[in-house]
Amino acid sequence: MGRTLTAEDVRRVFSPDKLGFETTEGLEPVKGIIGQARALQALDFGLEVSDAGFNIYAAGRTGTGKMSAIVAFLEKTAQGKDVPSDWCYVNNFQDAYRPQAIRLSAGKGIQFHRDMKRFIETARDDVKKAFESEDYTRRRDALAGELNERRQKVFSQLNQTARESGFAIQMSPIGILLVPVVQGRPLSQEEMLALSPGEREQLSRKQEGIQEKIKEAMNQMRTWEGDLSQEIDRMDLEVVEFVLGGRIQDLTRKYGGESPEIPEYLKAVQDDIVENKNLFRSPPEAEAANPFARMMITQAMRKYEVNVLVDNSHLKGAPVVIENNPTFNNLIGRLEKEAQFGAISADFTMIRPGALHRANGGYLVLRMEDVLRNVFSWEGLKRAAREQKVVVEDLAERYGFISMKSIQPEAIPLKIKIILIGENILYHALHYYDREFPELFKVKAEFDSRMDFSEQNVGQYAAALCLVCGKEELRHLDAGAVSKVIEHSSRLAEDQRKLSAQFAEIADIVREANYWAGTKGKKYIEAADISRAIEQKEYRSNLIQEHIQEMMDRELLKIQTRGSAVGQVNGLSVISLGDLYFGRPNRITASIAAGREGLIDIERESKLGGRLHTKGVLILSGLLAERYAMNIPLTLSARIVFEQSYEEVDGDSASGAELYALLSALADAPIRQGVAVTGSVNQKGEAQAIGGVNQKIEGFYDICRIRGLTGNEGVMIPESNVENLMLREDLVEAIRRGEFFVHSVATIDEGIEFLTGIKAGQRLEDGKFEEGSINRRVQDRLEKFAKGMREFMRENGGRPAKEREEALAGTGTVEEEE
Repeated sequence: MGRTLTAEDVRRVFSPDKLGFETTEGLEPVKGIIGQARALQALDFGLEVSDAGFNIYAAGRTGTGKMSAIVAFLEKTAQGKDVPSDWCYVNNFQDAYRPQAIRLSAGKGIQFHRDMKRFIETARDDVKKAFESEDYTRRRDALAGELNERRQKVFSQLNQTARESGFAIQMSPIGILLVPVVQGRPLSQEEMLALSPGEREQLSRKQEGIQEKIKEAMNQMRTWEGDLSQEIDRMDLEVVEFVLGGRIQDLTRKYGGESPEIPEYLKAVQDDIVENKNLFRSPPEAEAANPFARMMITQAMRKYEVNVLVDNSHLKGAPVVIENNPTFNNLIGRLEKEAQFGAISADFTMIRPGALHRANGGYLVLRMEDVLRNVFSWEGLKRAAREQKVVVEDLAERYGFISMKSIQPEAIPLKIKIILIGENILYHALHYYDREFPELFKVKAEFDSRMDFSEQNVGQYAAALCLVCGKEELRHLDAGAVSKVIEHSSRLAEDQRKLSAQFAEIADIVREANYWAGTKGKKYIEAADISRAIEQKEYRSNLIQEHIQEMMDRELLKIQTRGSAVGQVNGLSVISLGDLYFGRPNRITASIAAGREGLIDIERESKLGGRLHTKGVLILSGLLAERYAMNIPLTLSARIVFEQSYEEVDGDSASGAELYALLSALADAPIRQGVAVTGSVNQKGEAQAIGGVNQKIEGFYDICRIRGLTGNEGVMIPESNVENLMLREDLVEAIRRGEFFVHSVATIDEGIEFLTGIKAGQRLEDGKFEEGSINRRVQDRLEKFAKGMREFMRENGGRPAKEREEALAGTGTVEEEE
């Protein structure tokens, strides 16, 4: 008949004396991750392998402390790594739409930015001063004076030639004019018309000759002006090169060894300044007087800036970046734009880094759910991991939403470890549906939700509590409080041999206990504070549970806890409502009759039964057939139902209770209604373990307590569930006082004996069960059903009545009653 458990069996009590300390205040805080050897090994492996694709997926239940534990582990690992390089974007003077990426040693990026800014400011001032210097002005004036002397000489010769030919040269807005002169006086229009044709022709030939000489002189002067302009340009080049040369050499010496691109870039800067020297020689007062000009000059000067994309000067190891909002731009980077005079523009100074840039050379930690919630982030992340480079691009342009001219920054090589944190279900789904996922995330670090209840883990648990208290400036726990936390942890794990790894929930209990200790003015958190925190946390959420218990007490929901009944048993189920997880009793009834329908699950027929529940009912059919109908057809029409159940029922934990109700109905043996039943059953009649056993027992205990305990109330569970028991302390005390009991059974035979008080009975050599036993009564009942069915079918022509009526109706024959 199984065994009735003692108070010591139903809860593992951990003595504070075993801890070896009085409070956690004197303990050393835990370092690293506790109770997760498998996950630690996977993390170590994944972080050390440098080959492509060996990124990490940390899988496990929420609340196990994966994020904080992994970040702490990474930060410790990162301290021993080299600080990665800085990255900058500079202008590409060959193609401004393709900014150039430059790698520099850590801390050099911001220095290069500052040095270039200082260089441009100084160069602008020095170039302006050089062009305004007396030496430059004197040399330029000398060249201009030489040109003017040549011009004067040419004009003097032209005037002399014109006078000798009877003409005078006059300057006008439209050019040089030749005017005929007689006796020193220009001829008027009337005098010109008065000349004879011959005189006019002679005058015209002279004029053409002089004009040809003027044209030659003007060509010569233009050549001289071009030579002067070239000479001034050469002089300006010498001035600019003299001003910039030393500083460019200094920058080349300082940064040339950092990257081979820097000397080329500095040479391009110098050449561009020479080409745009007028940008540097403009007077400041012109900018101040014209805001538009000032803005245009400021914008033009941007091309000499250095955009420091990643500055690692503050790091003392590899970076560890946690991106809590992994949008596409937050991961990959973004191209900012600005509006000027109605036009949208962008340049290399508007390139902004993403998390991949900041974590380059180190570690990037992301929550998988957050990545999947953001459209395009997952594809962008995979692309960067696959190509091992990060390309900053406009998302709208990449997917063709908008087509407009924009910059295309040079890609930056990526050397990074990506750690995704998420649930196991996401890992399996991605592994199955995304063919790239197994190639890019080859390492799985699985965090267990439980750990062994060992002396070592208990010590680490206490050290973890010390860490929480010290980090958050909470009161430390005394030994009694630690023991309560350990016991509660074992309850969360639902196993007397295990501790829960859901540190988030444990930490919340400590925080609440700290509050309650504070209300009493205590120096340390005590066991009573832990107990109160647990009770209050449940009390804040269990209003609906109390309403259900009230309805049972008022018999609005029918639950019988006294007496006995045939074909009726109290089953136990668990209701999960977010933070509320509690057990409730359900009346299960079975009705039987002779027939061919077999075992009918009313929950399934009404579409309120889940697949697992349906499987459990079908297992009962197999058990009945093998045990009681090996030599006869199973002639049974039975219906099983959860009474007053208005929501879906799933799981097979009630299959044992359903079988007891069915056997009770078949054997006509009353079942004790003060005993509730949980546990599944297999086809061989063995009781099997189920989940939520603590909540189920407590749910039935609460309704019995409300109605008044008599010592005849209790719960029957599978023997294999005994080690899962970590019952509430008030229930344990009721068991100790004999007011309530928990009984365990290994088989259905043991269970039915305990519920009915009648021997289950063994099978004898002739195939029959022992006389008077439950099994014999069931066997006899089923044989009676089979015999009755045979007689009924014989009387109805070998077919059931319904089939016979249909046949007669089809032939038009009327069968009269005898």
